[in-house]
Amino acid sequence: MVYYKRKKNSRLRGSTTHGWGAMKKHRGAGNRGGRGMAGTGKRGDAKKPSIWADEKYFGKYGFFSHNGICYKAINVGYFEENADKLASSGAIKQEAGGFAVNLEEMGYNKLLSSGNVTRKFMFTAPYASRKAIEKVTSAGGKVEGLKPKKEKKAKSGKTAEKKPAAMEE
Repeated sequence: MVYYKRKKNSRLRGSTTHGWGAMKKHRGAGNRGGRGMAGTGKRGDAKKPSIWADEKYFGKYGFFSHNGICYKAINVGYFEENADKLASSGAIKQEAGGFAVNLEEMGYNKLLSSGNVTRKFMFTAPYASRKAIEKVTSAGGKVEGLKPKKEKKAKSGKTAEKKPAAMEE
């Protein structure tokens, strides 16, 4: 049987730093002027150089729009596969020549194009992808109630001019 002998210095008695190197290393956040955004005031000067280096140190940055539209989408293939079941349950209406589907009544607001469409569907939805509209219309159906697309405004102010390409000799 192998005998594992304990090292003499495992208890670290008399060791000032207990294996953490220099005295200044293993300390709390007070050594660094606080955690996170703390210690960045005018008087402390604790993190001033790192603030100079990073332009976006203060303030919030990102692209989460609180005014954005929350899309709840469903594919046309789902209706193709489950049309009879949905019609019998009353979720969609079976009319002469096809099925009438109101997406907002079902809790959705966008129609997407995954799947095939062979039956005639009349969808009422505020949003739909271009391919979804093409698939539905090619099968003899239609998509109504679409909200008009907003045109993107041209950015005002500074316009970036393209630099001319380096001339070849």
